[in-house]
Amino acid sequence: MEILGLSMAMVSLFVSFGLLIGILFGFFGMGGSFLVTPALLVMGYPSRVAVGSGLAFVFGTSVIATLKHRDLGQVDYKLGVLMIAGTTAGIEVGKEIVLHLEELGLAGSIISVTYVFLLGGIGLFVTYEALKGSEEGGIDHDAADEEVDADDIPDIAKKIQSYRLPPMVDLRGGVSVSLWMILAVAFTTGLLSGFLGVGGGFIRMPALFYLIGVPVPIAVGTDLFEIVFSGGIGSFLYAMDGGVDLSIVLPLLAGSALGARLGSAATSIVDEGEIKVYFGLMLLGGAVAVAVREVGNVYGIEILNTVSLVLILGSALLVSGAVIYSSITAIRAASRSQTQPAD
Repeated sequence: MEILGLSMAMVSLFVSFGLLIGILFGFFGMGGSFLVTPALLVMGYPSRVAVGSGLAFVFGTSVIATLKHRDLGQVDYKLGVLMIAGTTAGIEVGKEIVLHLEELGLAGSIISVTYVFLLGGIGLFVTYEALKGSEEGGIDHDAADEEVDADDIPDIAKKIQSYRLPPMVDLRGGVSVSLWMILAVAFTTGLLSGFLGVGGGFIRMPALFYLIGVPVPIAVGTDLFEIVFSGGIGSFLYAMDGGVDLSIVLPLLAGSALGARLGSAATSIVDEGEIKVYFGLMLLGGAVAVAVREVGNVYGIEILNTVSLVLILGSALLVSGAVIYSSITAIRAASRSQTQPAD
């Protein structure tokens, strides 16, 4: 039996994969093109279809996840609009750099190496900072509208916030940052996104926390709000060139519709330190998977493409499973504390 031209086994695979990615997308504000596109490439789909279908999936999932984060009060629309403006300019510059490198015949190798080192570097940094924070007592993340404790703001963000170059912009969580600093961070993340050819969620989410200083749940929700626009524009452009395959996108969205809402809800339950640990491990797993795939491509070792796909799927399964486990544990702990009699 076939659905949308795919066998039942393939439809089930895409729905299950969409569920996993949806959980990660809603929880981290990233994970769509970062995982879906490489998986489709390894499955043998053409690059244009893999990228276009990945962007279309990102757009659909980000809409679902953003609505959930909005309900939780975790979207800063003012910051999101400013990030969109700066990111758009950065993407254009990044694209021009790629075109120049293509003329020199260096684009593929330089982009791949940069992608692996950036992914791995951010993953190591975020994991280290999260583990260090947990040793120092963790991070208290209350409601999104409450002010952030000064001790919870990363040192880099404190430095950026210290530049009081007007106009100043008041953000959610009691954070005040110069407009020019926000645009500079947005432009830099956009430049990297345009250069690497990815949505950039794995760059923007940590940038919003470590550079701007907004709480992690708001960083996730605001990043997703921005991805609605970038993913929508990107998927539309690819669709015009026939790069979006609905037989791939629809089963993925069917799974992610539930996963994105579960992941988004988990950000208000799971400890902020755990979110960062999972995020860092997610990036490290992705860096290893991409590196393995590139080695296979360079040396013509076909089996490494399969190994890369297994690493991608395994990483998604393990981290999404950890998110669900942490959510259930937190809910049970809260339930026990409410049922215990007061002293």
